[in-house]
Amino acid sequence: MEIISFGDTCLRLRGREGVVAADAFTSIVGPTGRGLTADIATYSRADDGRPTLGLDKGSKKGARRRIDGSPVPTSLESAFLLESPGEYEVHEVLMTGVRTFRDESRGSERGFNTCFVYELDGLHLIHLGDIGHLLNEDMLEEVGTVDVACVPVGGSLPVARAAELVAQLDAKLIVPMPFSGNGAGEGDLRRFLHEMSVQDTEPVPKLSVTISSLPQEATVALLEPRARS
Repeated sequence: MEIISFGDTCLRLRGREGVVAADAFTSIVGPTGRGLTADIATYSRADDGRPTLGLDKGSKKGARRRIDGSPVPTSLESAFLLESPGEYEVHEVLMTGVRTFRDESRGSERGFNTCFVYELDGLHLIHLGDIGHLLNEDMLEEVGTVDVACVPVGGSLPVARAAELVAQLDAKLIVPMPFSGNGAGEGDLRRFLHEMSVQDTEPVPKLSVTISSLPQEATVALLEPRARS
């Protein structure tokens, strides 16, 4: 599985079964998508943080606009769009969406969030979106065992809590997703790395992960976002 960052929580995941674009908001990738193409596009939340959002239910190829009014980037117009909790199989990619929230008050302050677990190349990766709380037992049961955890840093979840969330998931590979547009930045990332007892980790343009290459102990890997154009 190949993982590439386009900034903030926008990632492209490429496996043998298909390609997934997570959180490809136009505020991140622009109206054309900066060349980001995928079979499936998942959205964890509304781009503006409103408590409600939605794609046209079961949006398939040809869907162009989310119900919240945000246009899908033109490069993803033919992708299968998902934003709701549930179990899915699209293009032979197995996915589970788990309802979470962007605050500690069940979404009353900042709205809903959907964590997606993808199975690609025999690996289970969770994309946590902009989650704002730790997971309860029911949520952890829905998530199941994960190998790779993509964790937001500098968003709704305080840095120390983000480290606690990593411990809950017990993943072998942790990929921070630093927010850059809300006052967060290198300081939050440095604090997160300190919480994870990580030093001198250089970002890389992409990660290539296989079952055999998974580290034996929890390891943090930094991605360098593709330059905005």
